[in-house]
Amino acid sequence: MEASLVDDSGDMLVAVYFSDVFKVDEKVIDDYGAFNVALVNDLPLFVDPFLLFDSEGDKYKQLHDSIIDYLVFLKERVLEGELSDGDTNQWLLFKEVKQNWLGFSAVGNGGTGLGPSFARSLALSLRTVFRDFGSESATASSHLEKLGLLSTGVGRDHLSDFTTNLVKGFLLEYTQTFAVKHLHAGSVRKFRVDKVRFDYETRRWTSEYFQLPYFNGDYVLLTPKDILTREDAWINQGDMLSQFTEIQVCIPDEGLRQRVSDHFVRQIDERTKANERKEAMLRTISAHPEVLDVYIRMKEVDAPGAHAKSDFRVKMTQAQFVENVQQLARQLQELRKQEPTEAGDTSGDALEEARRRVVFLKKVIEDNDGYRLFYVDGTPVKRESDLQTMFRLTWCATAFDVNAEVNNGRGPVDYKISDGKSNAALVEFKLASNTSLEKNLRNQVAVYQKASNTKRALKVILHFSDSELDKVNRILKSLGLAGNPDVILIDASRANKPSASKA
Repeated sequence: MEASLVDDSGDMLVAVYFSDVFKVDEKVIDDYGAFNVALVNDLPLFVDPFLLFDSEGDKYKQLHDSIIDYLVFLKERVLEGELSDGDTNQWLLFKEVKQNWLGFSAVGNGGTGLGPSFARSLALSLRTVFRDFGSESATASSHLEKLGLLSTGVGRDHLSDFTTNLVKGFLLEYTQTFAVKHLHAGSVRKFRVDKVRFDYETRRWTSEYFQLPYFNGDYVLLTPKDILTREDAWINQGDMLSQFTEIQVCIPDEGLRQRVSDHFVRQIDERTKANERKEAMLRTISAHPEVLDVYIRMKEVDAPGAHAKSDFRVKMTQAQFVENVQQLARQLQELRKQEPTEAGDTSGDALEEARRRVVFLKKVIEDNDGYRLFYVDGTPVKRESDLQTMFRLTWCATAFDVNAEVNNGRGPVDYKISDGKSNAALVEFKLASNTSLEKNLRNQVAVYQKASNTKRALKVILHFSDSELDKVNRILKSLGLAGNPDVILIDASRANKPSASKA
């Protein structure tokens, strides 16, 4: 299927979203309850198991029960003894479900999945600190998220991948129903999908066939918006540590409450730093894992907050990465009509092509209302990871290889644009509000250039106010970079932006 669509005027546009690629009205997707994913890059959303647990619908509750049943099965097998390599491969190793186009990938939709390290960590946790999983009495239910509360090698991205794999059968049926009803027959193909359902009699995952949307040689999955969240699940380690004092107060057993307090107090004094306090909290909770259930019970009681927060986060993501980016795409298209030479590659040189595209984006942001891309409900978006994702979503078609977060041994750089090793350039986006901006400008690009075997790099700095611009100019002057053509400033402030129609 061509990754393009035609607008009302007959002009070709770059297709970014599911609705674009499959030529289906966005309202149809919204009415179905699904999120309109971007088919060029993962968006930062994932399934929160708690939203399944606290759902009013039986289907979601059954999904949550099936997750817990599978984990209890794993725990019982682990407690019986060491797992064979075959059992580990069948029960604990999963590929990332990249077809849902959601998650934490910096570029595209590929991820590492759940490999041997995750399998070992999960098996150890179920054998030791979580050996009572499935039989807790202090909470209304067991929760998958509990396995990630103690930093035992089961992180946020692992839990996201694990959850998605365990509900994959539901997502496949959900998408198949939509595809058969709403998509053109030529856009749908039959796929055999591995590891769809677990057969407890044979103790093996089974494969099934589904009619699914077809795109670029693979199928696409839709996900209901009401089970998605962003940043962190409702039950998460950061939230637990931030409520550590309140959790102690809520411990019903007075003896346990005193032991927890003593264990923690012995590790700290007035000189203890914030990160050291967090480490002391984790050690205390690890020594008294009953505290986990106290925290989880608090989150169960406050369940309505989970839905309110996830709904807000999904709407913010919709506005930021779908509605705003769609608006920018329209502005880019209009500008290309006025300046046709701006479309496509015009230079064979990676640095000059990257510079041309950044300058083009700068023009859209500063002169054509593109600055609105970086605001949601009047508030500027000030997270570099969000800006990187937006830039990737709006990158025009190109023959160059565009890789995000390339790690060549010295830490990640935002983008590497290349056409072979001898023709490469680096592009890094920074916010003017970044407290490490001066240090970064002084050292970081030089390190990246050496590691990437290229001496060519662009720094793009986005500022949202005059005070931020003054700060950047002072830094550039002190470093001898004022006027450097490889440092490009983009003004995303609202104060000095007349409407493009009035300018």
